[in-house]
Amino acid sequence: MCGIVGYVGPKKAVPILVHGLKRLEYRGYDSAGLVALDRSGARRFRVVGRVQNLDTELFGQDLPMTSGIAHTRWATHGKPTENNAHPHTDSSNQFFVVHNGIIENHDKLRLQLEADGVVFQSETDTEVLSHLLAKFYDGVLEHAVEKTLHLVEGTFGIAAVTTHEPFKIVVARRGSPIVLGLGNKEMFVASDVSALVQYTDQVIYLEDNEMAVLTPDEYAIRTLDNRPISRKTFQIDWKIEDSDLTDFPHYMLKEIYEQPQTVENAMRGRVLQAEGVSKLGGLQAKIDEIKKLRKLILVSCGTSYHAGMVGRYIFEQLTDLNVEVELASEFRYRKLRLDETTGVLALSQSGETIDTLAAIREARRKGAITLGLVNVVGSTIARETDAGVYCHAGPEIGVASTKIFVSQLVILNLIALLIGRYQSVSLSEGMALLKELQELPNLIQKILAQAPLIEDIARKYHKAQSFLFLGRQMHYPVALEGALKLKEISYIHAEGYAAGEMKHGPISLIDEAFPTVALVPRDATYDKMVNNIQEIMARSGPVIAIANEGDRSIGDLVDDVIYVPRTHELLQPILSVVPLQLLAYYAALLLGREIDKPRNLAKSVTVE
Repeated sequence: MCGIVGYVGPKKAVPILVHGLKRLEYRGYDSAGLVALDRSGARRFRVVGRVQNLDTELFGQDLPMTSGIAHTRWATHGKPTENNAHPHTDSSNQFFVVHNGIIENHDKLRLQLEADGVVFQSETDTEVLSHLLAKFYDGVLEHAVEKTLHLVEGTFGIAAVTTHEPFKIVVARRGSPIVLGLGNKEMFVASDVSALVQYTDQVIYLEDNEMAVLTPDEYAIRTLDNRPISRKTFQIDWKIEDSDLTDFPHYMLKEIYEQPQTVENAMRGRVLQAEGVSKLGGLQAKIDEIKKLRKLILVSCGTSYHAGMVGRYIFEQLTDLNVEVELASEFRYRKLRLDETTGVLALSQSGETIDTLAAIREARRKGAITLGLVNVVGSTIARETDAGVYCHAGPEIGVASTKIFVSQLVILNLIALLIGRYQSVSLSEGMALLKELQELPNLIQKILAQAPLIEDIARKYHKAQSFLFLGRQMHYPVALEGALKLKEISYIHAEGYAAGEMKHGPISLIDEAFPTVALVPRDATYDKMVNNIQEIMARSGPVIAIANEGDRSIGDLVDDVIYVPRTHELLQPILSVVPLQLLAYYAALLLGREIDKPRNLAKSVTVE
């Protein structure tokens, strides 16, 4: 949450900083600000609201400075006001800092500084950092940063500058991502590679409790205890055009329509059709240990948690493993009994989700094998797990995740098949699953072609105050995901439920103004789902069914139906979720919502 950008080099810094903030705005859009420096001093600009407001504030300004830092905020401490916007400075306006995370002992530090005569200008936890930098400065900025951070409890990704050394940026991290971008006689920093991709494809990720000093000609990484660090460079694996809107009005819609390609990218080079098995190079180094696993725990948050819930059914059907699914935010508070026969698989789009990261660290401490399924190459979860698989889905900018959910489901099938072929899955079973997987892009295209129908259904129901989403087995988590999408971007209250639980409470809500979306694939639960629908219809509740092509009887029963192609049972959730994504999108569009920037949400959750 929140976005950081920094630049030092020969070019004008402000255009680079503003462009980077626009690329990071999905990480926070309550306020934005920047400071630019040269030998003559510093110029700071801060605004409430979107980065566009900052761009407007800067219009016509003469800003030749070639160094600076910038920030787009998702508020944690203090309301979105100009005083609370970053960068924060000290009383002399000579030290500036931008910060992601939470300083847990900021109240104590504030009291100590106030006793020294410091007058605070904001409600934020971050401002203590700028005053501490001024207090500890001895002519070398990194010394002040090191002393300051030794006093800090909590999480941080920071960038700091001072007018005393205008062509130097010092950055550090603990729990919140910081990425260095390497250019030609210029250096960049950001909290996400999307801000850097226009300028460089060579990046370095800081680890926790590390600091980097950037000047135009060089960078140096050291621990906060002043131990030098040599770090591997990663190459960004996507291009700037991947994060452009092209002809789409919103990133969410663009990413929904990218899902055929997302599936292809998830499978590329990973399918051995003739052998009925997948090939996942990221797991190869640990394959002997993976083959010995008896238990697998999937840990994740939000949409990735719903993918993990589907994954439980996939692993139970394809492998002999005992499988559990846990919310990462709750996992480490349990009394865990783990050993080398337990695998903990972490799912995260960003690879920086703080609760998921904490879960795998706890699992590793207890002796489990840790695995990662992430989208961002070189991210913290990717670096800290024993082995893993990348989604290779390209950037996902929309705050409401869509294509990553689909990508995760594809790869969970590939991981389970890899393990299952060492166990009881036959050659023919493996070949059949892989064949159906390779058909998915075309089948998703058929669903996307129904977008006008789905928009009409959204128009019919978008003024409803609440929705119920029902599914059974693998489609129960799909119901949860459909409800989450609708809540996230339309602000319509929605509940996802296991259909068998409907009579244990939710049925009391049913009336003619309360629509239900029922997931009714032609599987073993079909007849029970039909019974649920009839119970709703008997109480005058409108029903939208997501059903398989050819199921004409369901159309006679419900008010509206969206048909999806039939595929392998383990892959059906991938198709069923697509119309739910579109339904949420069009409902939000009709309600005039900020689809890519829903209120109170940000893309990457890096604070607890």
